[in-house]
Amino acid sequence: MTSSDRQSLRGTALLADPFLNRGTAFTADERRALGLEGLLPPQVETLERQAERAMAHLDAKPTDLERYIYLSALVDRNETLFYKVLMSDPARFVPIVYAPTLGEVCKSFSHLYRRPRGMYISLDMKGRIAEVLRNWPVPDVRFLCVTTGGRILGLGDIGANGMGIPIGKLQLYTACGAVPPHTTLPVQLDIGTTNAALRADPLYLGLRREPPPEAELDAFVEEFVTAVQEVFPACCIHFEDWKGTDAIRYLERYRDRVLCYNDDIQGTASVTLAGLVTALRIKGEQLADQTFLFLGAGSSALGTSDLLVTAMEAEGLTVAEARSRIVMMDVKGLVEPSRTDLSEEQRRYAHAAAPTRDLLETIRRVRPSVLIGVSTAGGAFTQPVVELMAEINARPIIFPLSIPRPECTAEQAYGWSDGRALYAAGIQFPQVMRGDMVFRPGQANNFYIFPGLGLAVYATRPHLITDGLIIEAAHALADQVSPSAQARGMLYPPQSQILEVEVTSACRLAEYLFANGMATVPRPDDIRAWIEGMCYSAEYGAVEAVAGG
Repeated sequence: MTSSDRQSLRGTALLADPFLNRGTAFTADERRALGLEGLLPPQVETLERQAERAMAHLDAKPTDLERYIYLSALVDRNETLFYKVLMSDPARFVPIVYAPTLGEVCKSFSHLYRRPRGMYISLDMKGRIAEVLRNWPVPDVRFLCVTTGGRILGLGDIGANGMGIPIGKLQLYTACGAVPPHTTLPVQLDIGTTNAALRADPLYLGLRREPPPEAELDAFVEEFVTAVQEVFPACCIHFEDWKGTDAIRYLERYRDRVLCYNDDIQGTASVTLAGLVTALRIKGEQLADQTFLFLGAGSSALGTSDLLVTAMEAEGLTVAEARSRIVMMDVKGLVEPSRTDLSEEQRRYAHAAAPTRDLLETIRRVRPSVLIGVSTAGGAFTQPVVELMAEINARPIIFPLSIPRPECTAEQAYGWSDGRALYAAGIQFPQVMRGDMVFRPGQANNFYIFPGLGLAVYATRPHLITDGLIIEAAHALADQVSPSAQARGMLYPPQSQILEVEVTSACRLAEYLFANGMATVPRPDDIRAWIEGMCYSAEYGAVEAVAGG
């Protein structure tokens, strides 16, 4: 439905449109003008009163999964009210519409399915993807989040069930970064799934086939990317939760050709770098003086390592020196030159050493100051591992980033390190009490990065997203952790202030884009006021907009 079609809606059709529906907030005059009399209870309510009722419903739900289902129904009938609720308390609602609850949602997405949201582009649409994309009713799509479902939150390949991820990611663009929701488009690129159980599930909604060979997939993705440029020429493609080898390959293929980025690679790298910058400020040390040990050697580890190398170069190291400070292990052991199963990207971090699968032995050899978990192996940072890190370092930096099950909990890290660990996980843990000390664990989650990055890109319209911009995003975030917060061991700003944080980051990134000649719009006199003027606000628009003038 086009914008002009929407402006002519009346009666029940208007109430069924989530973009224009106001429910009980339609005034008496609007009800008469728009054929709504008798279709609504007589009481006219404010948006705030409607939000109060929605909050009461949410409070009554027994689980976060039930709250997610309620919120999904809410956005399907009244988008403005949905965002009013989310933006009223992001710290409460982000874990519901995003990780960790979203992992449970994706496992059962086909079973929970209510109505379509976004677009499903499948292999049987080859040769006519541009034609299919034109079915989307909004011509000016500015952010398209696309997944194949090949690697979702530690769940592996869940095919079309992965559609919950782009939906949730783009909702955070708006809830946390105030990017107008009508400019976003979730896309499931359905290439089939390796998950035989899903293919046998009678309620599964995706293609019931194995993914195609690499050459066929590459041609399909090329057509898709080209079609996006044709149909939505100002659009940024946000690659999300692709199989690791595909994620790396497509980022390298398209990052210098089109406006795109991969959140699992670049977003994870940026938010990790931000936490490290803050932790090292607490320690009074430089990034270039650290030794890093990654448990996990997939796309997240490689993307983070590559960004760390670039950041250490800025501190004076050569590329070789910076890479020598990064060591990786995966399920097959230490990443070292004798292994024949390594990718080209992994070989950059394969340093001469005796093979081993023993994490403790590797820690003793390498003596890392930073331990990062991107392994999806929950509980892998055992008590001996954390105790050894604390023995080697006065303030060990421990980042178990796997979602939904991190390599160790905050309570374990603080307890096993005698309260000396500088800790952040991929999920949020509650504060930890040890004696009279209170520890506030950080959440190294990408929602601290991509909404602000998205708002800056929305405002400035660059042609590309560079590593320099990703590093700037990390520093923009780290600079918002106050000295008093650092003194309490906090590595990230409070989630309760996420919208302010993202807008501030967006202003900083816009400054960078203008300063480096990357923006394609005129520089305003007051960047902050300019960006704030573009921010989405969850309020009902003017009556004329609903009535079509």
